[in-house]
Amino acid sequence: MISTTVWIGFVALVIFMMAIDLGVFNKRDHIPSAKEALRNTLVWISLAVLFGGFIYYAYEHKLWGLGTYEYEPMDGSTAMLNYFTGYLLEEALSVDNLFVIALIFARFRIPKSYQHKVLFWGILGVLVFRGLLIGVGTALVHYFVSLFYFFGLLLLYSAYKMFRQSNEDHLDEDIDNNKVVRMIRRFYPVSTKATHGHFFVEENGKRAMTTLMVALIVVELTDVMFAFDSVPAVLSITTDPFLVFSSNVFAILGLRSLFFVLSDFMDRFEHLKYSLIAILSFIGIKMILIPLKIHIPVLLSLGLIAVFLLVGIVSSMRAIRSEATK
Repeated sequence: MISTTVWIGFVALVIFMMAIDLGVFNKRDHIPSAKEALRNTLVWISLAVLFGGFIYYAYEHKLWGLGTYEYEPMDGSTAMLNYFTGYLLEEALSVDNLFVIALIFARFRIPKSYQHKVLFWGILGVLVFRGLLIGVGTALVHYFVSLFYFFGLLLLYSAYKMFRQSNEDHLDEDIDNNKVVRMIRRFYPVSTKATHGHFFVEENGKRAMTTLMVALIVVELTDVMFAFDSVPAVLSITTDPFLVFSSNVFAILGLRSLFFVLSDFMDRFEHLKYSLIAILSFIGIKMILIPLKIHIPVLLSLGLIAVFLLVGIVSSMRAIRSEATK
């Protein structure tokens, strides 16, 4: 059984890293330069890789009960492979989330200098929700194996919806017609004036919610929707709760910096959409096969996910170059 010590220690580590990120490196609201965003992205990737080394050592030596999960005991090499596959899978599936977040910021005209603040608090809320979802999911799949069929079909349906929808359709569905946004505007004052980085302001003698707060709420809700795709997908790799949670956390922590790296030309990577469709479809099929005792090796899963992403990136870059030469 995994000791509570490792859970407390990991949560404390995450809180410490986020405090350093917001309180030291991003203490002032500003627009991150491309160089700064790229540097921060590399830092988060490096931290994820270093934690992969810890995963290997801890699982290999069974520290704090790691590697002794009753449903899926494993050694250090297997644990590290599962961790990195889950990490890459979560990063890949989060790309579509970044596109939607960019549309949310555009919809509510959130200045770039405040976008990091919204992403920080949005991700903090997502970590809490994903922790709960992972805890429930890893427990249920062992008692109700048929859930793998449900999760697999859910991912295949998500791939189908992504194939049918364009970016503009996504914007209409998730923002303009969002019931929560309409409800907020009907029952709670919303200030459309300059927020100066505040989530609430005093307007006409009343406390009003700013568009910054509305954007944060919508970001949280869209992240929750994406969690119902990404968490089941990682469960197809491993059901070890610590590996699922830690790979999710490190992937999510690096999303803010990655967002600013991609923000200026995000709309140009249109072929990545098809990479994500292929990944969702593959993982959906993989989950449906699990109850049938047909297991696709994790190393093969890792390789296919990497290939799908690479093909999407390369084909998008070629499309950009061909348009530039016209």
